[in-house]
Amino acid sequence: MIGLWLGGLLRRRTGSLLATAAGIALAVALIAALGSFLASSQATMTARALRSVAVGWQVEVQPGGDPAAVLHQLQNLPGTAAVRTVHIEHTGGLLATTGGTTQTTGPGVVLGMAPGYAAAFPDQVRQLSGSPDGALIAQQTASNLHVRPGDQVSISLPGTSPQPVTIAGVVDLPQANSLFQKVGAPAQTQPSAPPDNVLLLPETAFTALTGTGGPAPVTQFHVARAAPASHDPATAYQSEIAAAHNFEAQVAGAALVGNNVGAALDAARSDAAYAQMLFLFLGLPGVVLAALLTSTLVQAGADRRRAEQALLRTRGHTPRTVAWIAVTEAAFVALAGGAAGLAIAVLAGRLAFGPAPEGQSTAATVWWFAIAFAAGLLITTLTVLVPAVTGLRNQTVAQTRQLIGAHRTPWWAKAGIDVLLIAAALVVFLASGTNDYALVLAPEGVPTISVSYWAFLGPALLWLGAAALLWRLATIALGHGRGALRRILRPLAGRLARPGAAGIARQRRPLARAIVLLALALSFAASTAVFNSTYQQQAEADAQLTNGADVAVTEPPAAQVAPAAGAQLQSVPGVRHVEPIQHRFAYVGADLQDLYGVRPESIRDVTALQDTYFQGGSAADLMATLAHRPDAILVSAETVKDFQLNPGDLINLRVQDARTKALRTVPFHYSGIVKEFPTAPKDSFFVANAAYLAQTTGSDAVGAFLVDTGGGNQPAVAADLRARLGAAAAVTDITQTRANVGSSLTSVNLSGLTRLELAFAVLIAAGAGGIVLAVGLAERRRGLAIMAVLGAARRHLRGLVLGEGLVLIAGGLLGGGLIAWGVSQMLVKVLTGVFDPPPSSITVPWTYLALTATASAVAVALAAVTSARASTRPAVEELRDL
Repeated sequence: MIGLWLGGLLRRRTGSLLATAAGIALAVALIAALGSFLASSQATMTARALRSVAVGWQVEVQPGGDPAAVLHQLQNLPGTAAVRTVHIEHTGGLLATTGGTTQTTGPGVVLGMAPGYAAAFPDQVRQLSGSPDGALIAQQTASNLHVRPGDQVSISLPGTSPQPVTIAGVVDLPQANSLFQKVGAPAQTQPSAPPDNVLLLPETAFTALTGTGGPAPVTQFHVARAAPASHDPATAYQSEIAAAHNFEAQVAGAALVGNNVGAALDAARSDAAYAQMLFLFLGLPGVVLAALLTSTLVQAGADRRRAEQALLRTRGHTPRTVAWIAVTEAAFVALAGGAAGLAIAVLAGRLAFGPAPEGQSTAATVWWFAIAFAAGLLITTLTVLVPAVTGLRNQTVAQTRQLIGAHRTPWWAKAGIDVLLIAAALVVFLASGTNDYALVLAPEGVPTISVSYWAFLGPALLWLGAAALLWRLATIALGHGRGALRRILRPLAGRLARPGAAGIARQRRPLARAIVLLALALSFAASTAVFNSTYQQQAEADAQLTNGADVAVTEPPAAQVAPAAGAQLQSVPGVRHVEPIQHRFAYVGADLQDLYGVRPESIRDVTALQDTYFQGGSAADLMATLAHRPDAILVSAETVKDFQLNPGDLINLRVQDARTKALRTVPFHYSGIVKEFPTAPKDSFFVANAAYLAQTTGSDAVGAFLVDTGGGNQPAVAADLRARLGAAAAVTDITQTRANVGSSLTSVNLSGLTRLELAFAVLIAAGAGGIVLAVGLAERRRGLAIMAVLGAARRHLRGLVLGEGLVLIAGGLLGGGLIAWGVSQMLVKVLTGVFDPPPSSITVPWTYLALTATASAVAVALAAVTSARASTRPAVEELRDL
């Protein structure tokens, strides 16, 4: 009997079964694809964090410690891949005589490198010119001393007389900050910048120089660490921190570990937590929508299912048999939808993300596929099986044969739950926006991460409350707006406008559910698109802030380069505009801060200045203030607070005079707050008019040139500039900076995630509009056939169906737009921790939104047209089928 019934369903209810299975497939595919993305993201973050580290551990021998014992312990430590010795000595200065002139530097650092160091740590030292064998000088030091390979430099070490060495090559130290860290010191006591003057010597040459007397140099062991077993950044971080602590315990205070691998994984684990947040908040609504879509499709055939159950029981089948028939139907839907969903997930993942990243665990992907399939079974059970079995147990045969029953107002509508949810969402939103909360808290050195999940409660409550309120308003409008409905339907349905409006009023609850489902699908698509667009914009803004522009040419601190040198850069192919920026240091009271001189009339032509970077006026207004009032100055918020400044206050800064080399007092007037500025640090700094600064200090020397390439060809332009400038200046392009300073969240395939989410959003929106309407109309073919028997014209029947589709799409677009606006505003605010800097306004991808709305309208129109054609079948033939 069960097989016969299932065969009949496949023959006669093919469309309904496939539509229900499609809803399950969407949910399963979305969970599986996003779960695979999360697993691959974690693997990518871990791999990227490890690649960003040139030296895994820097183990510094403490006074009284035995270097040989420490080295032996390291070589036998699990996870050690390579160990090389580095000696560190501070020099009072370097001296070189070239071209008939003598140049000297201030204090610097001399490093003694063990043989094979470059091979063991290839990313620590980058060769720029000359030979890698012999004495190597850092690029900035070479520029300060005007030396090149073959020149001699005299070194002054403690307790020794100046000794000459011949320079073999010029190098760059890409990770100088970690190389010259204070091992074992907290972050707040670390040097603000690496030393300007650095010389690298082979270990034998270093020993010869330092062995003549003076204090013993500092000895470090640089350790290359094997990749951790786990691909999860949080788990890898815990294991790496534990290994470092275990080693320090074994050597009993003889050495301290500078754990560079741990520091990199520490940042990655925070970004992994943010990736989980994105998975939850950008993926979970899609899963809920797919479940609601399935539930709506099942409810559309609820009357037919009750009648069929009554017929079976009337013909003598026991409730147990009827229940097994329902289980069989649910199992078929679950298996078909689950299998299709997993296949779609594999295909979508390959199209969106490409091949699986190196290191991704297959077990993690299989685990997520199992979770997705189980979720499909659960959704099927709740939406298909439970209603069928519940109705079978709670209703008599006579009750199940009643196709029309009394509609009661749901309990939540009577209690005003929708209004309470929206009110609660606003309360949570205001609380999270005013309490300076941290969405993801990963304290340094603490292996656990605290995630403020409650912050997502605001958008979630708003989404649910707005959906419930839309259902209430749609039900009221459809039930009490028959006059408006008649006017809408009359051009399409003619004399059927009145009965058509009455029919819509009677069917207001199913139609209201369809409107709410379409609105939620559209709001999901819109809010996801808005967040992704805003994220991409702010990730680019972060890179722009750090690099300054598409390409930045940073001059050495001691260089005196005039703004006219920008003409040489302007001649490089691909360069559109070159903007000089002065960089000075100024004392405000006893506090030394960075001071940037800009040309306010043209600075915005080369870099993006958002209004959120400033306070007290927009970016355009404050740049205009600097232009019209040369002594105006923009001050960081921290300085304004520390010195209790008010707009218009006089600020006397002490700045070095280029002519006398002495500090002189320069008056400025506080005109606004600058929170972020290209190339500036994140803490205290000033921004002033470059012309006024040059006039008062006697120098127009440029600290950096910002180069605009029009947003393209940045690596090629940067390479051309490096070839022309040589070691005279540091050239960076925004693609390098984006990879270095962007969170590891941006290193994962966010564009692939965007494509995946938005594709599913379009499918859910189209399904919510088109499939739901089509199934609902198919279930009401009997009413249309009866109208045809009573003499209704075919064109009027088609118009009636098209009119219902018009009501659906209008209500869905209006409700979806309003919900999307509110949820997007909340979502961007809640995820402010992801954005650095925070956006001044959300970015709206109008093209995608228009595409989504068009796809939904087309799906509804196709469903209406198909149903309209079916309504024109001969009435007798239609009634025979029913």
